[in-house]
Amino acid sequence: MNRAALHEISYGLYIVTSGSDGKFNGQIANSLIQATSKPATLAVCINKENYTHELISKSRKFTVSVVSEAAPMTFIGLFGFKSGRTMDKLKEVKTRPGVTGVPIVLDYCLSFIEAELEGELDCGTHTLFLGKVVEADVLGEGTPMTYAYYRNVKGGKSPKTAPTFDADAAAAKPKPAQAARYVCSVCGYVYDPEKGDPDNGVAAGTRFEDVPDSWTCPICGADKSQFVVEK
Repeated sequence: MNRAALHEISYGLYIVTSGSDGKFNGQIANSLIQATSKPATLAVCINKENYTHELISKSRKFTVSVVSEAAPMTFIGLFGFKSGRTMDKLKEVKTRPGVTGVPIVLDYCLSFIEAELEGELDCGTHTLFLGKVVEADVLGEGTPMTYAYYRNVKGGKSPKTAPTFDADAAAAKPKPAQAARYVCSVCGYVYDPEKGDPDNGVAAGTRFEDVPDSWTCPICGADKSQFVVEK
């Protein structure tokens, strides 16, 4: 099977929040679709290991915020590579409660959709949750971030719990690069000198050796010392 065919499927980037009784969490998700129009329903695929999965199963509700291209990698890293079991991620961003009581993430988001769970499908490592839309609104103007933009422009990677994570590709030896690139040993983010990290003050064309020692991985926050040369 040629898995490259699956890479042609289009995805977006979303923050999915859920919870109740003071216990809330949010995570990045890319596998989300509008399943029907009348009534409006959403289907989202969440890994069973994720804390958000546990909260959706218990509370029977979830909220989706559509992420803007303007979102910095630190924002994506907060929701994509850190666990809500060990920290309150929602304290780090601006939110407001929705009609379901679930927090709506407002920072770097263009719109939100609230849903109440109507059904679910066991997909092995993941569960496909189907929710009926109960509220939705636009938060601001901008361009939604696609998964292709996140990977090709931002240089982002898939966490191991993402539906699109390719374990075979991750284990394969990377192709040689013309310029020295460095890989975060924690999350796999690749620092490309040609692109730099403009979101965090590192201009394009900056060699990794010239990046300030105070700089940290824009995805997971790992220290510069935890980067290794890409082989």
